[in-house]
Amino acid sequence: MIKINLAPPIAKTRAAGAGINLGLLFGGLFGLLVVGLAAWGWILAAEVARAQAEVAESQREMNRLKPLIAEGERYRQEKDELERRISAIEVVARNQARPVYLLDSLVDLLPADLWLTRVEEKNQQLRLAGTTYSSVTLSDFMANLKASGKFKDVDLVESRQDLSKSPRMITFEVTCQFEV
Repeated sequence: MIKINLAPPIAKTRAAGAGINLGLLFGGLFGLLVVGLAAWGWILAAEVARAQAEVAESQREMNRLKPLIAEGERYRQEKDELERRISAIEVVARNQARPVYLLDSLVDLLPADLWLTRVEEKNQQLRLAGTTYSSVTLSDFMANLKASGKFKDVDLVESRQDLSKSPRMITFEVTCQFEV
């Protein structure tokens, strides 16, 4: 049997031991790559552990602050409720003074034989209704209202005298504006 080698002859141009072994070179690079990836994984694991510790610390802080937040919210609700109540009391107190001043002023101006049967106030318009024995007393009452300075635009709306009854009573209605 005859063997024929058709491959070109290997030229030994390099000296023995002077060449670089590619297997060792790639093996070294692979080792460096594995060490680099391991170091990078270790760094990432440390960052994950640090982030998890921060999350746990934040969770503990949040759990610690929840009762304080709930107490603050309860305080805010109580404060709002108290402010609403104070506002309502102020409105009532402010509106309460006007009727007291009105009735106090009317008491001082009423003649002896004149009686008020109705006092109404709508939109700053005051309506006074009552009875008296004489028209002179009614005119004195209207003059007293005008002279007081507290009652403006005093007008007699209606005045009736019942002639069928004895004593003859005059029923009247006066409108005016009361200014405190």
